[in-house]
Parts: sequence; C-alpha cells; structure tokens
Amino acid sequence: MRSFVANGSRLSVSAPILARSGAFAALLLLAACSSTPPSGPRAAKPIAKAPAVSTQPDRNFASKPSQRIVPPPEENRPADPAEVALAREKGWIWMVDKLASDGISRDRAARAFADPRMPAFDAGGLLFGLNPRESRFMYRNFLRAPSVAAAERCAESHASDLVAAQRLHGVDASVVAAIMHVETHCGRNTGNSMVLHRLARLAMANEPRNVARNLARNTDKNGEIDPELAERVRSRARYLEGIFYPQVIATFEIARQQQTDPIAIRGSAAGAFGYVQFLPLNFVAFGTDGNGNGRVSLYEAGDAAASCARFLASYGWKPGISREKRRQIIWHYNRSDAYIDTVLGLADRIDASGVLTAARNMPEATEARAQPVIVPDRRPASVAERP
Repeated sequence: MRSFVANGSRLSVSAPILARSGAFAALLLLAACSSTPPSGPRAAKPIAKAPAVSTQPDRNFASKPSQRIVPPPEENRPADPAEVALAREKGWIWMVDKLASDGISRDRAARAFADPRMPAFDAGGLLFGLNPRESRFMYRNFLRAPSVAAAERCAESHASDLVAAQRLHGVDASVVAAIMHVETHCGRNTGNSMVLHRLARLAMANEPRNVARNLARNTDKNGEIDPELAERVRSRARYLEGIFYPQVIATFEIARQQQTDPIAIRGSAAGAFGYVQFLPLNFVAFGTDGNGNGRVSLYEAGDAAASCARFLASYGWKPGISREKRRQIIWHYNRSDAYIDTVLGLADRIDASGVLTAARNMPEATEARAQPVIVPDRRPASVAERP
C-alpha cells in the first residue's frame, strides 16, 4: 500500500496493473513486448495541450505492477440518443457501452465518440500482428555525432531541472536527459494526434467484430484456421484491450479533472504525451511538480524530468547501481534492447561532455512535489498479460 498527500488529503493506493511508459507506448503500438527483462549488457499542440495539473491530483500507466486508484463515481446522465446512434454508426458503441459500465458517464462517452473530430473505428478496424518486433534500426541515428551534440545541448539547457530530479529520486540526470532526447528531441516533437482516438482504437482490439476480422485474415485458403492460431489471435486481442482500455478511462478522468474535452488532449500516434511521452496512467501515478509552480505539466522540462526520474526510481534505480541493473530498469520504460542501448550510450556521452557538472556542483534546491490524481483501474480481471 502506498500513500500520497494531495491537497491535504492522504490517498492510499493498493498494488495491481499499471506500469509501462511513454517510450514503451511506441513499442506497445507495435506490440513488441518480450516477457522477461534483459539480464546482461547485450543487447503537442492540442486544442488543449495535454494535461497540466494543478496542486490537486494528477505516463505510458500508473505505478508498479499495479495500482488501483478509484475516483468518486460520475453522475451517469442519459446520453443523447442521436449521439449514441452516431457513435454506433461510427463503430464505437462497444467502447461507449464498456465505459458506461465502468463508471464513465454514458453521456460523456457517447458525446466523445460521436464527435465529428473522432474518426470512425469501422473505417478499417484494427488489424494486429501476432509477432511484431521493433527494429534496431529505429535508433541507429541517435548515437551519431549530430544527435549526440543535440542531446548534450538538451542536457545543458535543462541542467538545473535534471539535477534537481536526480537529487529528488536518485536517478542520473544524464539518463533522464537521454530519454527526453530519444522520446521527443527534447520536447520539440511531442505529437499532435488525438490521444483518446489512438488509445481507444487499440483498446478495441477485443471488440467481437474486430476479433472476427483478425481471425478471418489468419485463415487458410479453405477458410479454416488452426485452433492454436485462433487462440493466439484471441489472446492477442485480450492483451491489447487489457493494456490500452485502462488508458482510455484515464484519459476521460484527466479530462474531467481538468474540466476539458477528452478529444482535446494531444500527443503521439501511440497515445503518449509530453517531453518524456507518458501514457495517461503513468501521468497519473508519476506526475511530479518538479519546478514548484503548483501544477504538473509534462510540457515543462522540470516536471517531465522529475516525473521520468520518479518512474525509474519506482523500479529500484539508486545511485551507483550496476550497468546490468540500469538495463533492467529502463526495460520497464521501453522493452527494447535497442532503446536501452541508445539511452545508456547517450547518457555516457552526456556525462563525458561535462555539461551537467556545474549544475551538479550547485547547492540543492527545494524538493519537488509529487501529486497523483484519482483515476480508476478498470482492467478486466480475465485479461491475459501475455499473448
């Protein structure tokens, strides 16, 4: 059981789903998740810019293998029949019904998925692979001289924020700087996709008609499918629903907390946002007011650095840990050997450049404040963790 203080109230959080992070969001988009961490050295411009949280409540999931944070129930007002009909016509009614059964107002859910800005799901559904893998070549340019120089400039520009996060959580400033550079080129490319749509589309993997589509595309020339293959398809669908459906709920809850339109939250094509590309539940669990301005925004370097460091610290990062342990912890941020190699390689170069030395020698600043938001974990108990 973990407790947090927000607005003078103590919130207790019991442990069960959440973890994974922003960069991991891209990997989840490919669904390229291995089942065990590495053991050795081998290898947005929004209509509202994505959540900034004031001193009350509020990446990639919430805390460790897992937490349940239950909000006050929402008033379930009757939905406009015309909006329900439009959501049905656009292929989203399964999601609307599911959200309504899990405590999101049917009125809000139907309005969001009927919105003209929300693309139709039935335009093609979600066809998913069973064995996708992330290419090592995705990161090949990050360790070239121009990219290394850009990462060093990023670290130098935000040195005070990065070092403050290191002092608060014990996570090397150079590692957080490397993650900021790899994720968004130091905040320059945070994405302008509709977060709700990107996450809801992935969460619809297990919608019955979508499962039927994916079974059909795996049949042989006689229209038959091997029972084991069919079960793999169904298991993959359950897995994707289990990962992304809680993120959809979190998106609605963040919008409610911020009194904004859930459609307005913008981020990457994988549904992550901010400098360090957190998914909504990670923003909820690890969002930290690193710069002390009374709100949490992952579009501010101080908050992003402190939030990222807090995530890594939750998996056991401590000063002086071994290279192998660092790899195991970064694996929780993105389950890709190529990503881990890139982050640690960049961190080595940032440290060697000396751009953080002056900030590390400065006196300690005031402590940042970590402020979680009350967001539900509604992951179905029956969902398989692995396909």
